Amino acid sequence: MSIDKKYLVAALGYAIAGMCYGIYMASSKNHSLHVVHAHILLVGFVTSFIYGVTHKLWLGQSGETVDLIQFFLHHVGTVVMAAGLTLLYGGFYPEEVVGPVLGMSSVAVLLAALLMLYMCVRSRIVET
Repeated sequence: MSIDKKYLVAALGYAIAGMCYGIYMASSKNHSLHVVHAHILLVGFVTSFIYGVTHKLWLGQSGETVDLIQFFLHHVGTVVMAAGLTLLYGGFYPEEVVGPVLGMSSVAVLLAALLMLYMCVRSRIVET
């Protein structure tokens, strides 16, 4: 499967997960997980979709190692972030325990965004 399609499938998976969080919050009238809901939809769905479109329209299917590293960093960071936020805002673990994990997942997502910027600049999508 091409990387743009992988991003599309992942984006739709995040959209479904985010909708499930939203439905749970509405039905339980417990909106304590609204931060998780927002992160899944924005970092997971929207960002993954944008990355997929970027690959499809401009970057192509290079199959380079940097593509795979960027893909891996983004999704591991996003999943760990969503899980950590669920544990924190769900009241399962205190911030002292979950905080370092959330920090590392945030850095992974940031590194993935920096790698995407690098790939765009390298391919001359973005004029320097």
